[in-house]
Amino acid sequence: MTTPLRDGPLLLGVRHHGPGSARAVRAALDAASPRVVLIEGPPEGDALVSLAADPQMRPPVALLAHAVDDPGRAAFWPLAEFSPEWVAIRWALTHDAPVRFIDLPAAHSLAFKDDSEEGDGDENESGPDSAPGPGDRERALRIDPLAVLAEAAGYDDAERWWEDVVEHRGGTDGDDPFAPFAAVGEAMGALREEYGDGGHRRDLVREAYMRLQLRAARKEFGDDQVAVVCGAWHVPALGAGSTATADRALLKGLPKVKSEMTWVPWTHHRLARHSGYGAGIDSPGWYGHLFGSPDRPVTRWMTKVAGLLREEDQPVSSAHVIEAVRLAETLATMRGRPLAGLTETTDAIRAVMCDGSDVPLALIRDRLVVGDVLGEVPDAAPAVPLQRDLTRLQRSLRLKPEALEREVELDLRKETDAGRSRLLHRLRLLAIGWGEPAAGRGSTGTFRESWRLRWEPELYVRVAEAGVWGTTVLSAATAKAESQAVSATALSEVTALAEQCLLAELTDALPVVMKALADRAALDADVGHLAQALPALARSLRYGDVRSTDTAALGEVAAGLAERICVGLPPACAALDADGAAEMRAHLDGVHTAIGLLPATPDRPAGDLSGRWAAVLRKLAARDTVPGVIRGRATRLLLDDGRLPEDEAARLMGLALSPGAPPADAAAWIEGFVGGASGGGMLLVHDERLLALVDTWLTGVPAASFTDVLPLLRRTFSAYEPGVRRTLGELVRRGPAGGGARPDRVEAGIPGFGAAVDETRADAVLPVLRLLLGDPDPEPNHDHDHRIDHDDDLAGVAR
Repeated sequence: MTTPLRDGPLLLGVRHHGPGSARAVRAALDAASPRVVLIEGPPEGDALVSLAADPQMRPPVALLAHAVDDPGRAAFWPLAEFSPEWVAIRWALTHDAPVRFIDLPAAHSLAFKDDSEEGDGDENESGPDSAPGPGDRERALRIDPLAVLAEAAGYDDAERWWEDVVEHRGGTDGDDPFAPFAAVGEAMGALREEYGDGGHRRDLVREAYMRLQLRAARKEFGDDQVAVVCGAWHVPALGAGSTATADRALLKGLPKVKSEMTWVPWTHHRLARHSGYGAGIDSPGWYGHLFGSPDRPVTRWMTKVAGLLREEDQPVSSAHVIEAVRLAETLATMRGRPLAGLTETTDAIRAVMCDGSDVPLALIRDRLVVGDVLGEVPDAAPAVPLQRDLTRLQRSLRLKPEALEREVELDLRKETDAGRSRLLHRLRLLAIGWGEPAAGRGSTGTFRESWRLRWEPELYVRVAEAGVWGTTVLSAATAKAESQAVSATALSEVTALAEQCLLAELTDALPVVMKALADRAALDADVGHLAQALPALARSLRYGDVRSTDTAALGEVAAGLAERICVGLPPACAALDADGAAEMRAHLDGVHTAIGLLPATPDRPAGDLSGRWAAVLRKLAARDTVPGVIRGRATRLLLDDGRLPEDEAARLMGLALSPGAPPADAAAWIEGFVGGASGGGMLLVHDERLLALVDTWLTGVPAASFTDVLPLLRRTFSAYEPGVRRTLGELVRRGPAGGGARPDRVEAGIPGFGAAVDETRADAVLPVLRLLLGDPDPEPNHDHDHRIDHDDDLAGVAR
């Protein structure tokens, strides 16, 4: 329990990340003027605390500790501008008072077997923010002190109770700045008497260490010159009568690892409880607003919300702000609250500014209630060499880390964008997931790339882990690529790695990767593995061309794989079950696309390889022992490439759908021929012979077999666009009499479903086509012959 300074140390029990607690701590320190300030936190941070006064330091930030031999074992101690600990640190630095952290050292915290404890399990605690693990089961049995106190006060919401009691207070009680801490200390003392450690067994060890540090400070500075800022839950334990001998006994034999610590930027999003942070809060953005706006907080909040909605083109006026403030204050009065809280302001915003809709509230919560603030740390903060090189590259490429997710599009013909692409690909290889490729023009692998970027504080841990590979991004990525190439056991792993090396321009790693690729390719006789590897190699050749990289050796390996696939694919497709046939069909598509991308070489002209592949497809299409889905797909690929006449395609379909063919095999053939995203629906729309064959077969399927083939057919046709399905249904409904699949037109081989081309109606759309194609009506002095040719082209499009 808190006592005046002249009678002993000042114990300031706080709620971490609470603006009301932060204001009260500042007032108490101003009144007491202690000679030393002790703060709950890892003592390794003592050497870094002076950086809090650096002008470049901008919270939210966090102390990051990681094990030197295992950088993935790490923990964070976050601090926001409205955190009482941060306020105490800044007060001490301003008043030239020493600051000491007195919690259990990170060297011990990181060494615990169960290092999954995020915070201390309740709302008054702070501690390492780390990955969830087995400790979550134990945490479920712990008590929440705020919830117990809120329930005792008649509240069903601990957050709302804390706001009413602490956060919405404009100042301290009367002229006594220590009164709030006396009340909180008394309440926590009662809870500790009732619940003991409350299920926080590690707290007993932490509190023993805190008491030892408190004794040392009292001996050095005097009892009445020490102030302690810690979680309110610990206050009774720090004032308890425990001997130094007993405390040292609790600390004896603790595990320990070698650790390093630094400051890193943090985000409001990671301060939120929903992010997994045990000592988190629901609304860091709202709390930051309360701390920064001691006067008229509700009015200023409504103004912020109105500004955000206006940026999103929502019609919000000053009148809306005034009415929302009035409604929020009225709701607070009706609910018996001292000040409108987040619940009242949200209800008022929904009613006045959002017309009763919850949709805009999601944006408000994400951007304001939680917030997308990313802190900054000074350059003088310790960092691993890899982090320093990454920071240098981010600045030189003008690619600033941001907490808010955003998409960037890169043009690889520009030097800066090419450098950004190299950096992002190298970081992906190092498992530093700052950017992920996004769907866009860049997804085709030509001169453009689209990326989705978002910087999370956890990436600092990933950087520390990747530091074992090298001191720069380039050297680390190169070393890791070489290591992965040597240790890879599957051919597809090496081909994917080769693609990554080309994207990241790791020229020094390519020889090692290419040797591993050649070795794996020579030893792997599985056609499925070869077919899975070839598409990545073909893409790599395109990437190498875009980035002016020498890919001659890669091209030789790719061509060799393609030839081996051409030899081994037909026998590999025989006697496959349904799952194996579906997998091989996917390989067939990938190989077909890859062969079309492979460049010609002096030894292998482009036509030779594509001709061999076409022969393989013909063999697959005609072989009865090949599953129907593969035969149908091979037929379709030949037809699309113009290597199979339409009459021959119709003949193959007729054979596959003949009465003697098993219905399930025939349905699989149809799926291979017209299924997927290959435009099969439009093919049936515009080729009535094929549609008539499918229609005739389907109507002739025996009733006993129809239920077996129906799921496969539904899967095939459900992938079509609604308009295509509607058109096919109309054609089938009309039948021969309605101009559907007419036998006379099937006999004549006339594609399409119209009776004939209406020249007059086709010419009528030419002016509209010119506008759509960005070609207005030509000038009168245009060349006459050119005009005739141009109109003929447009007419062809129209028809």
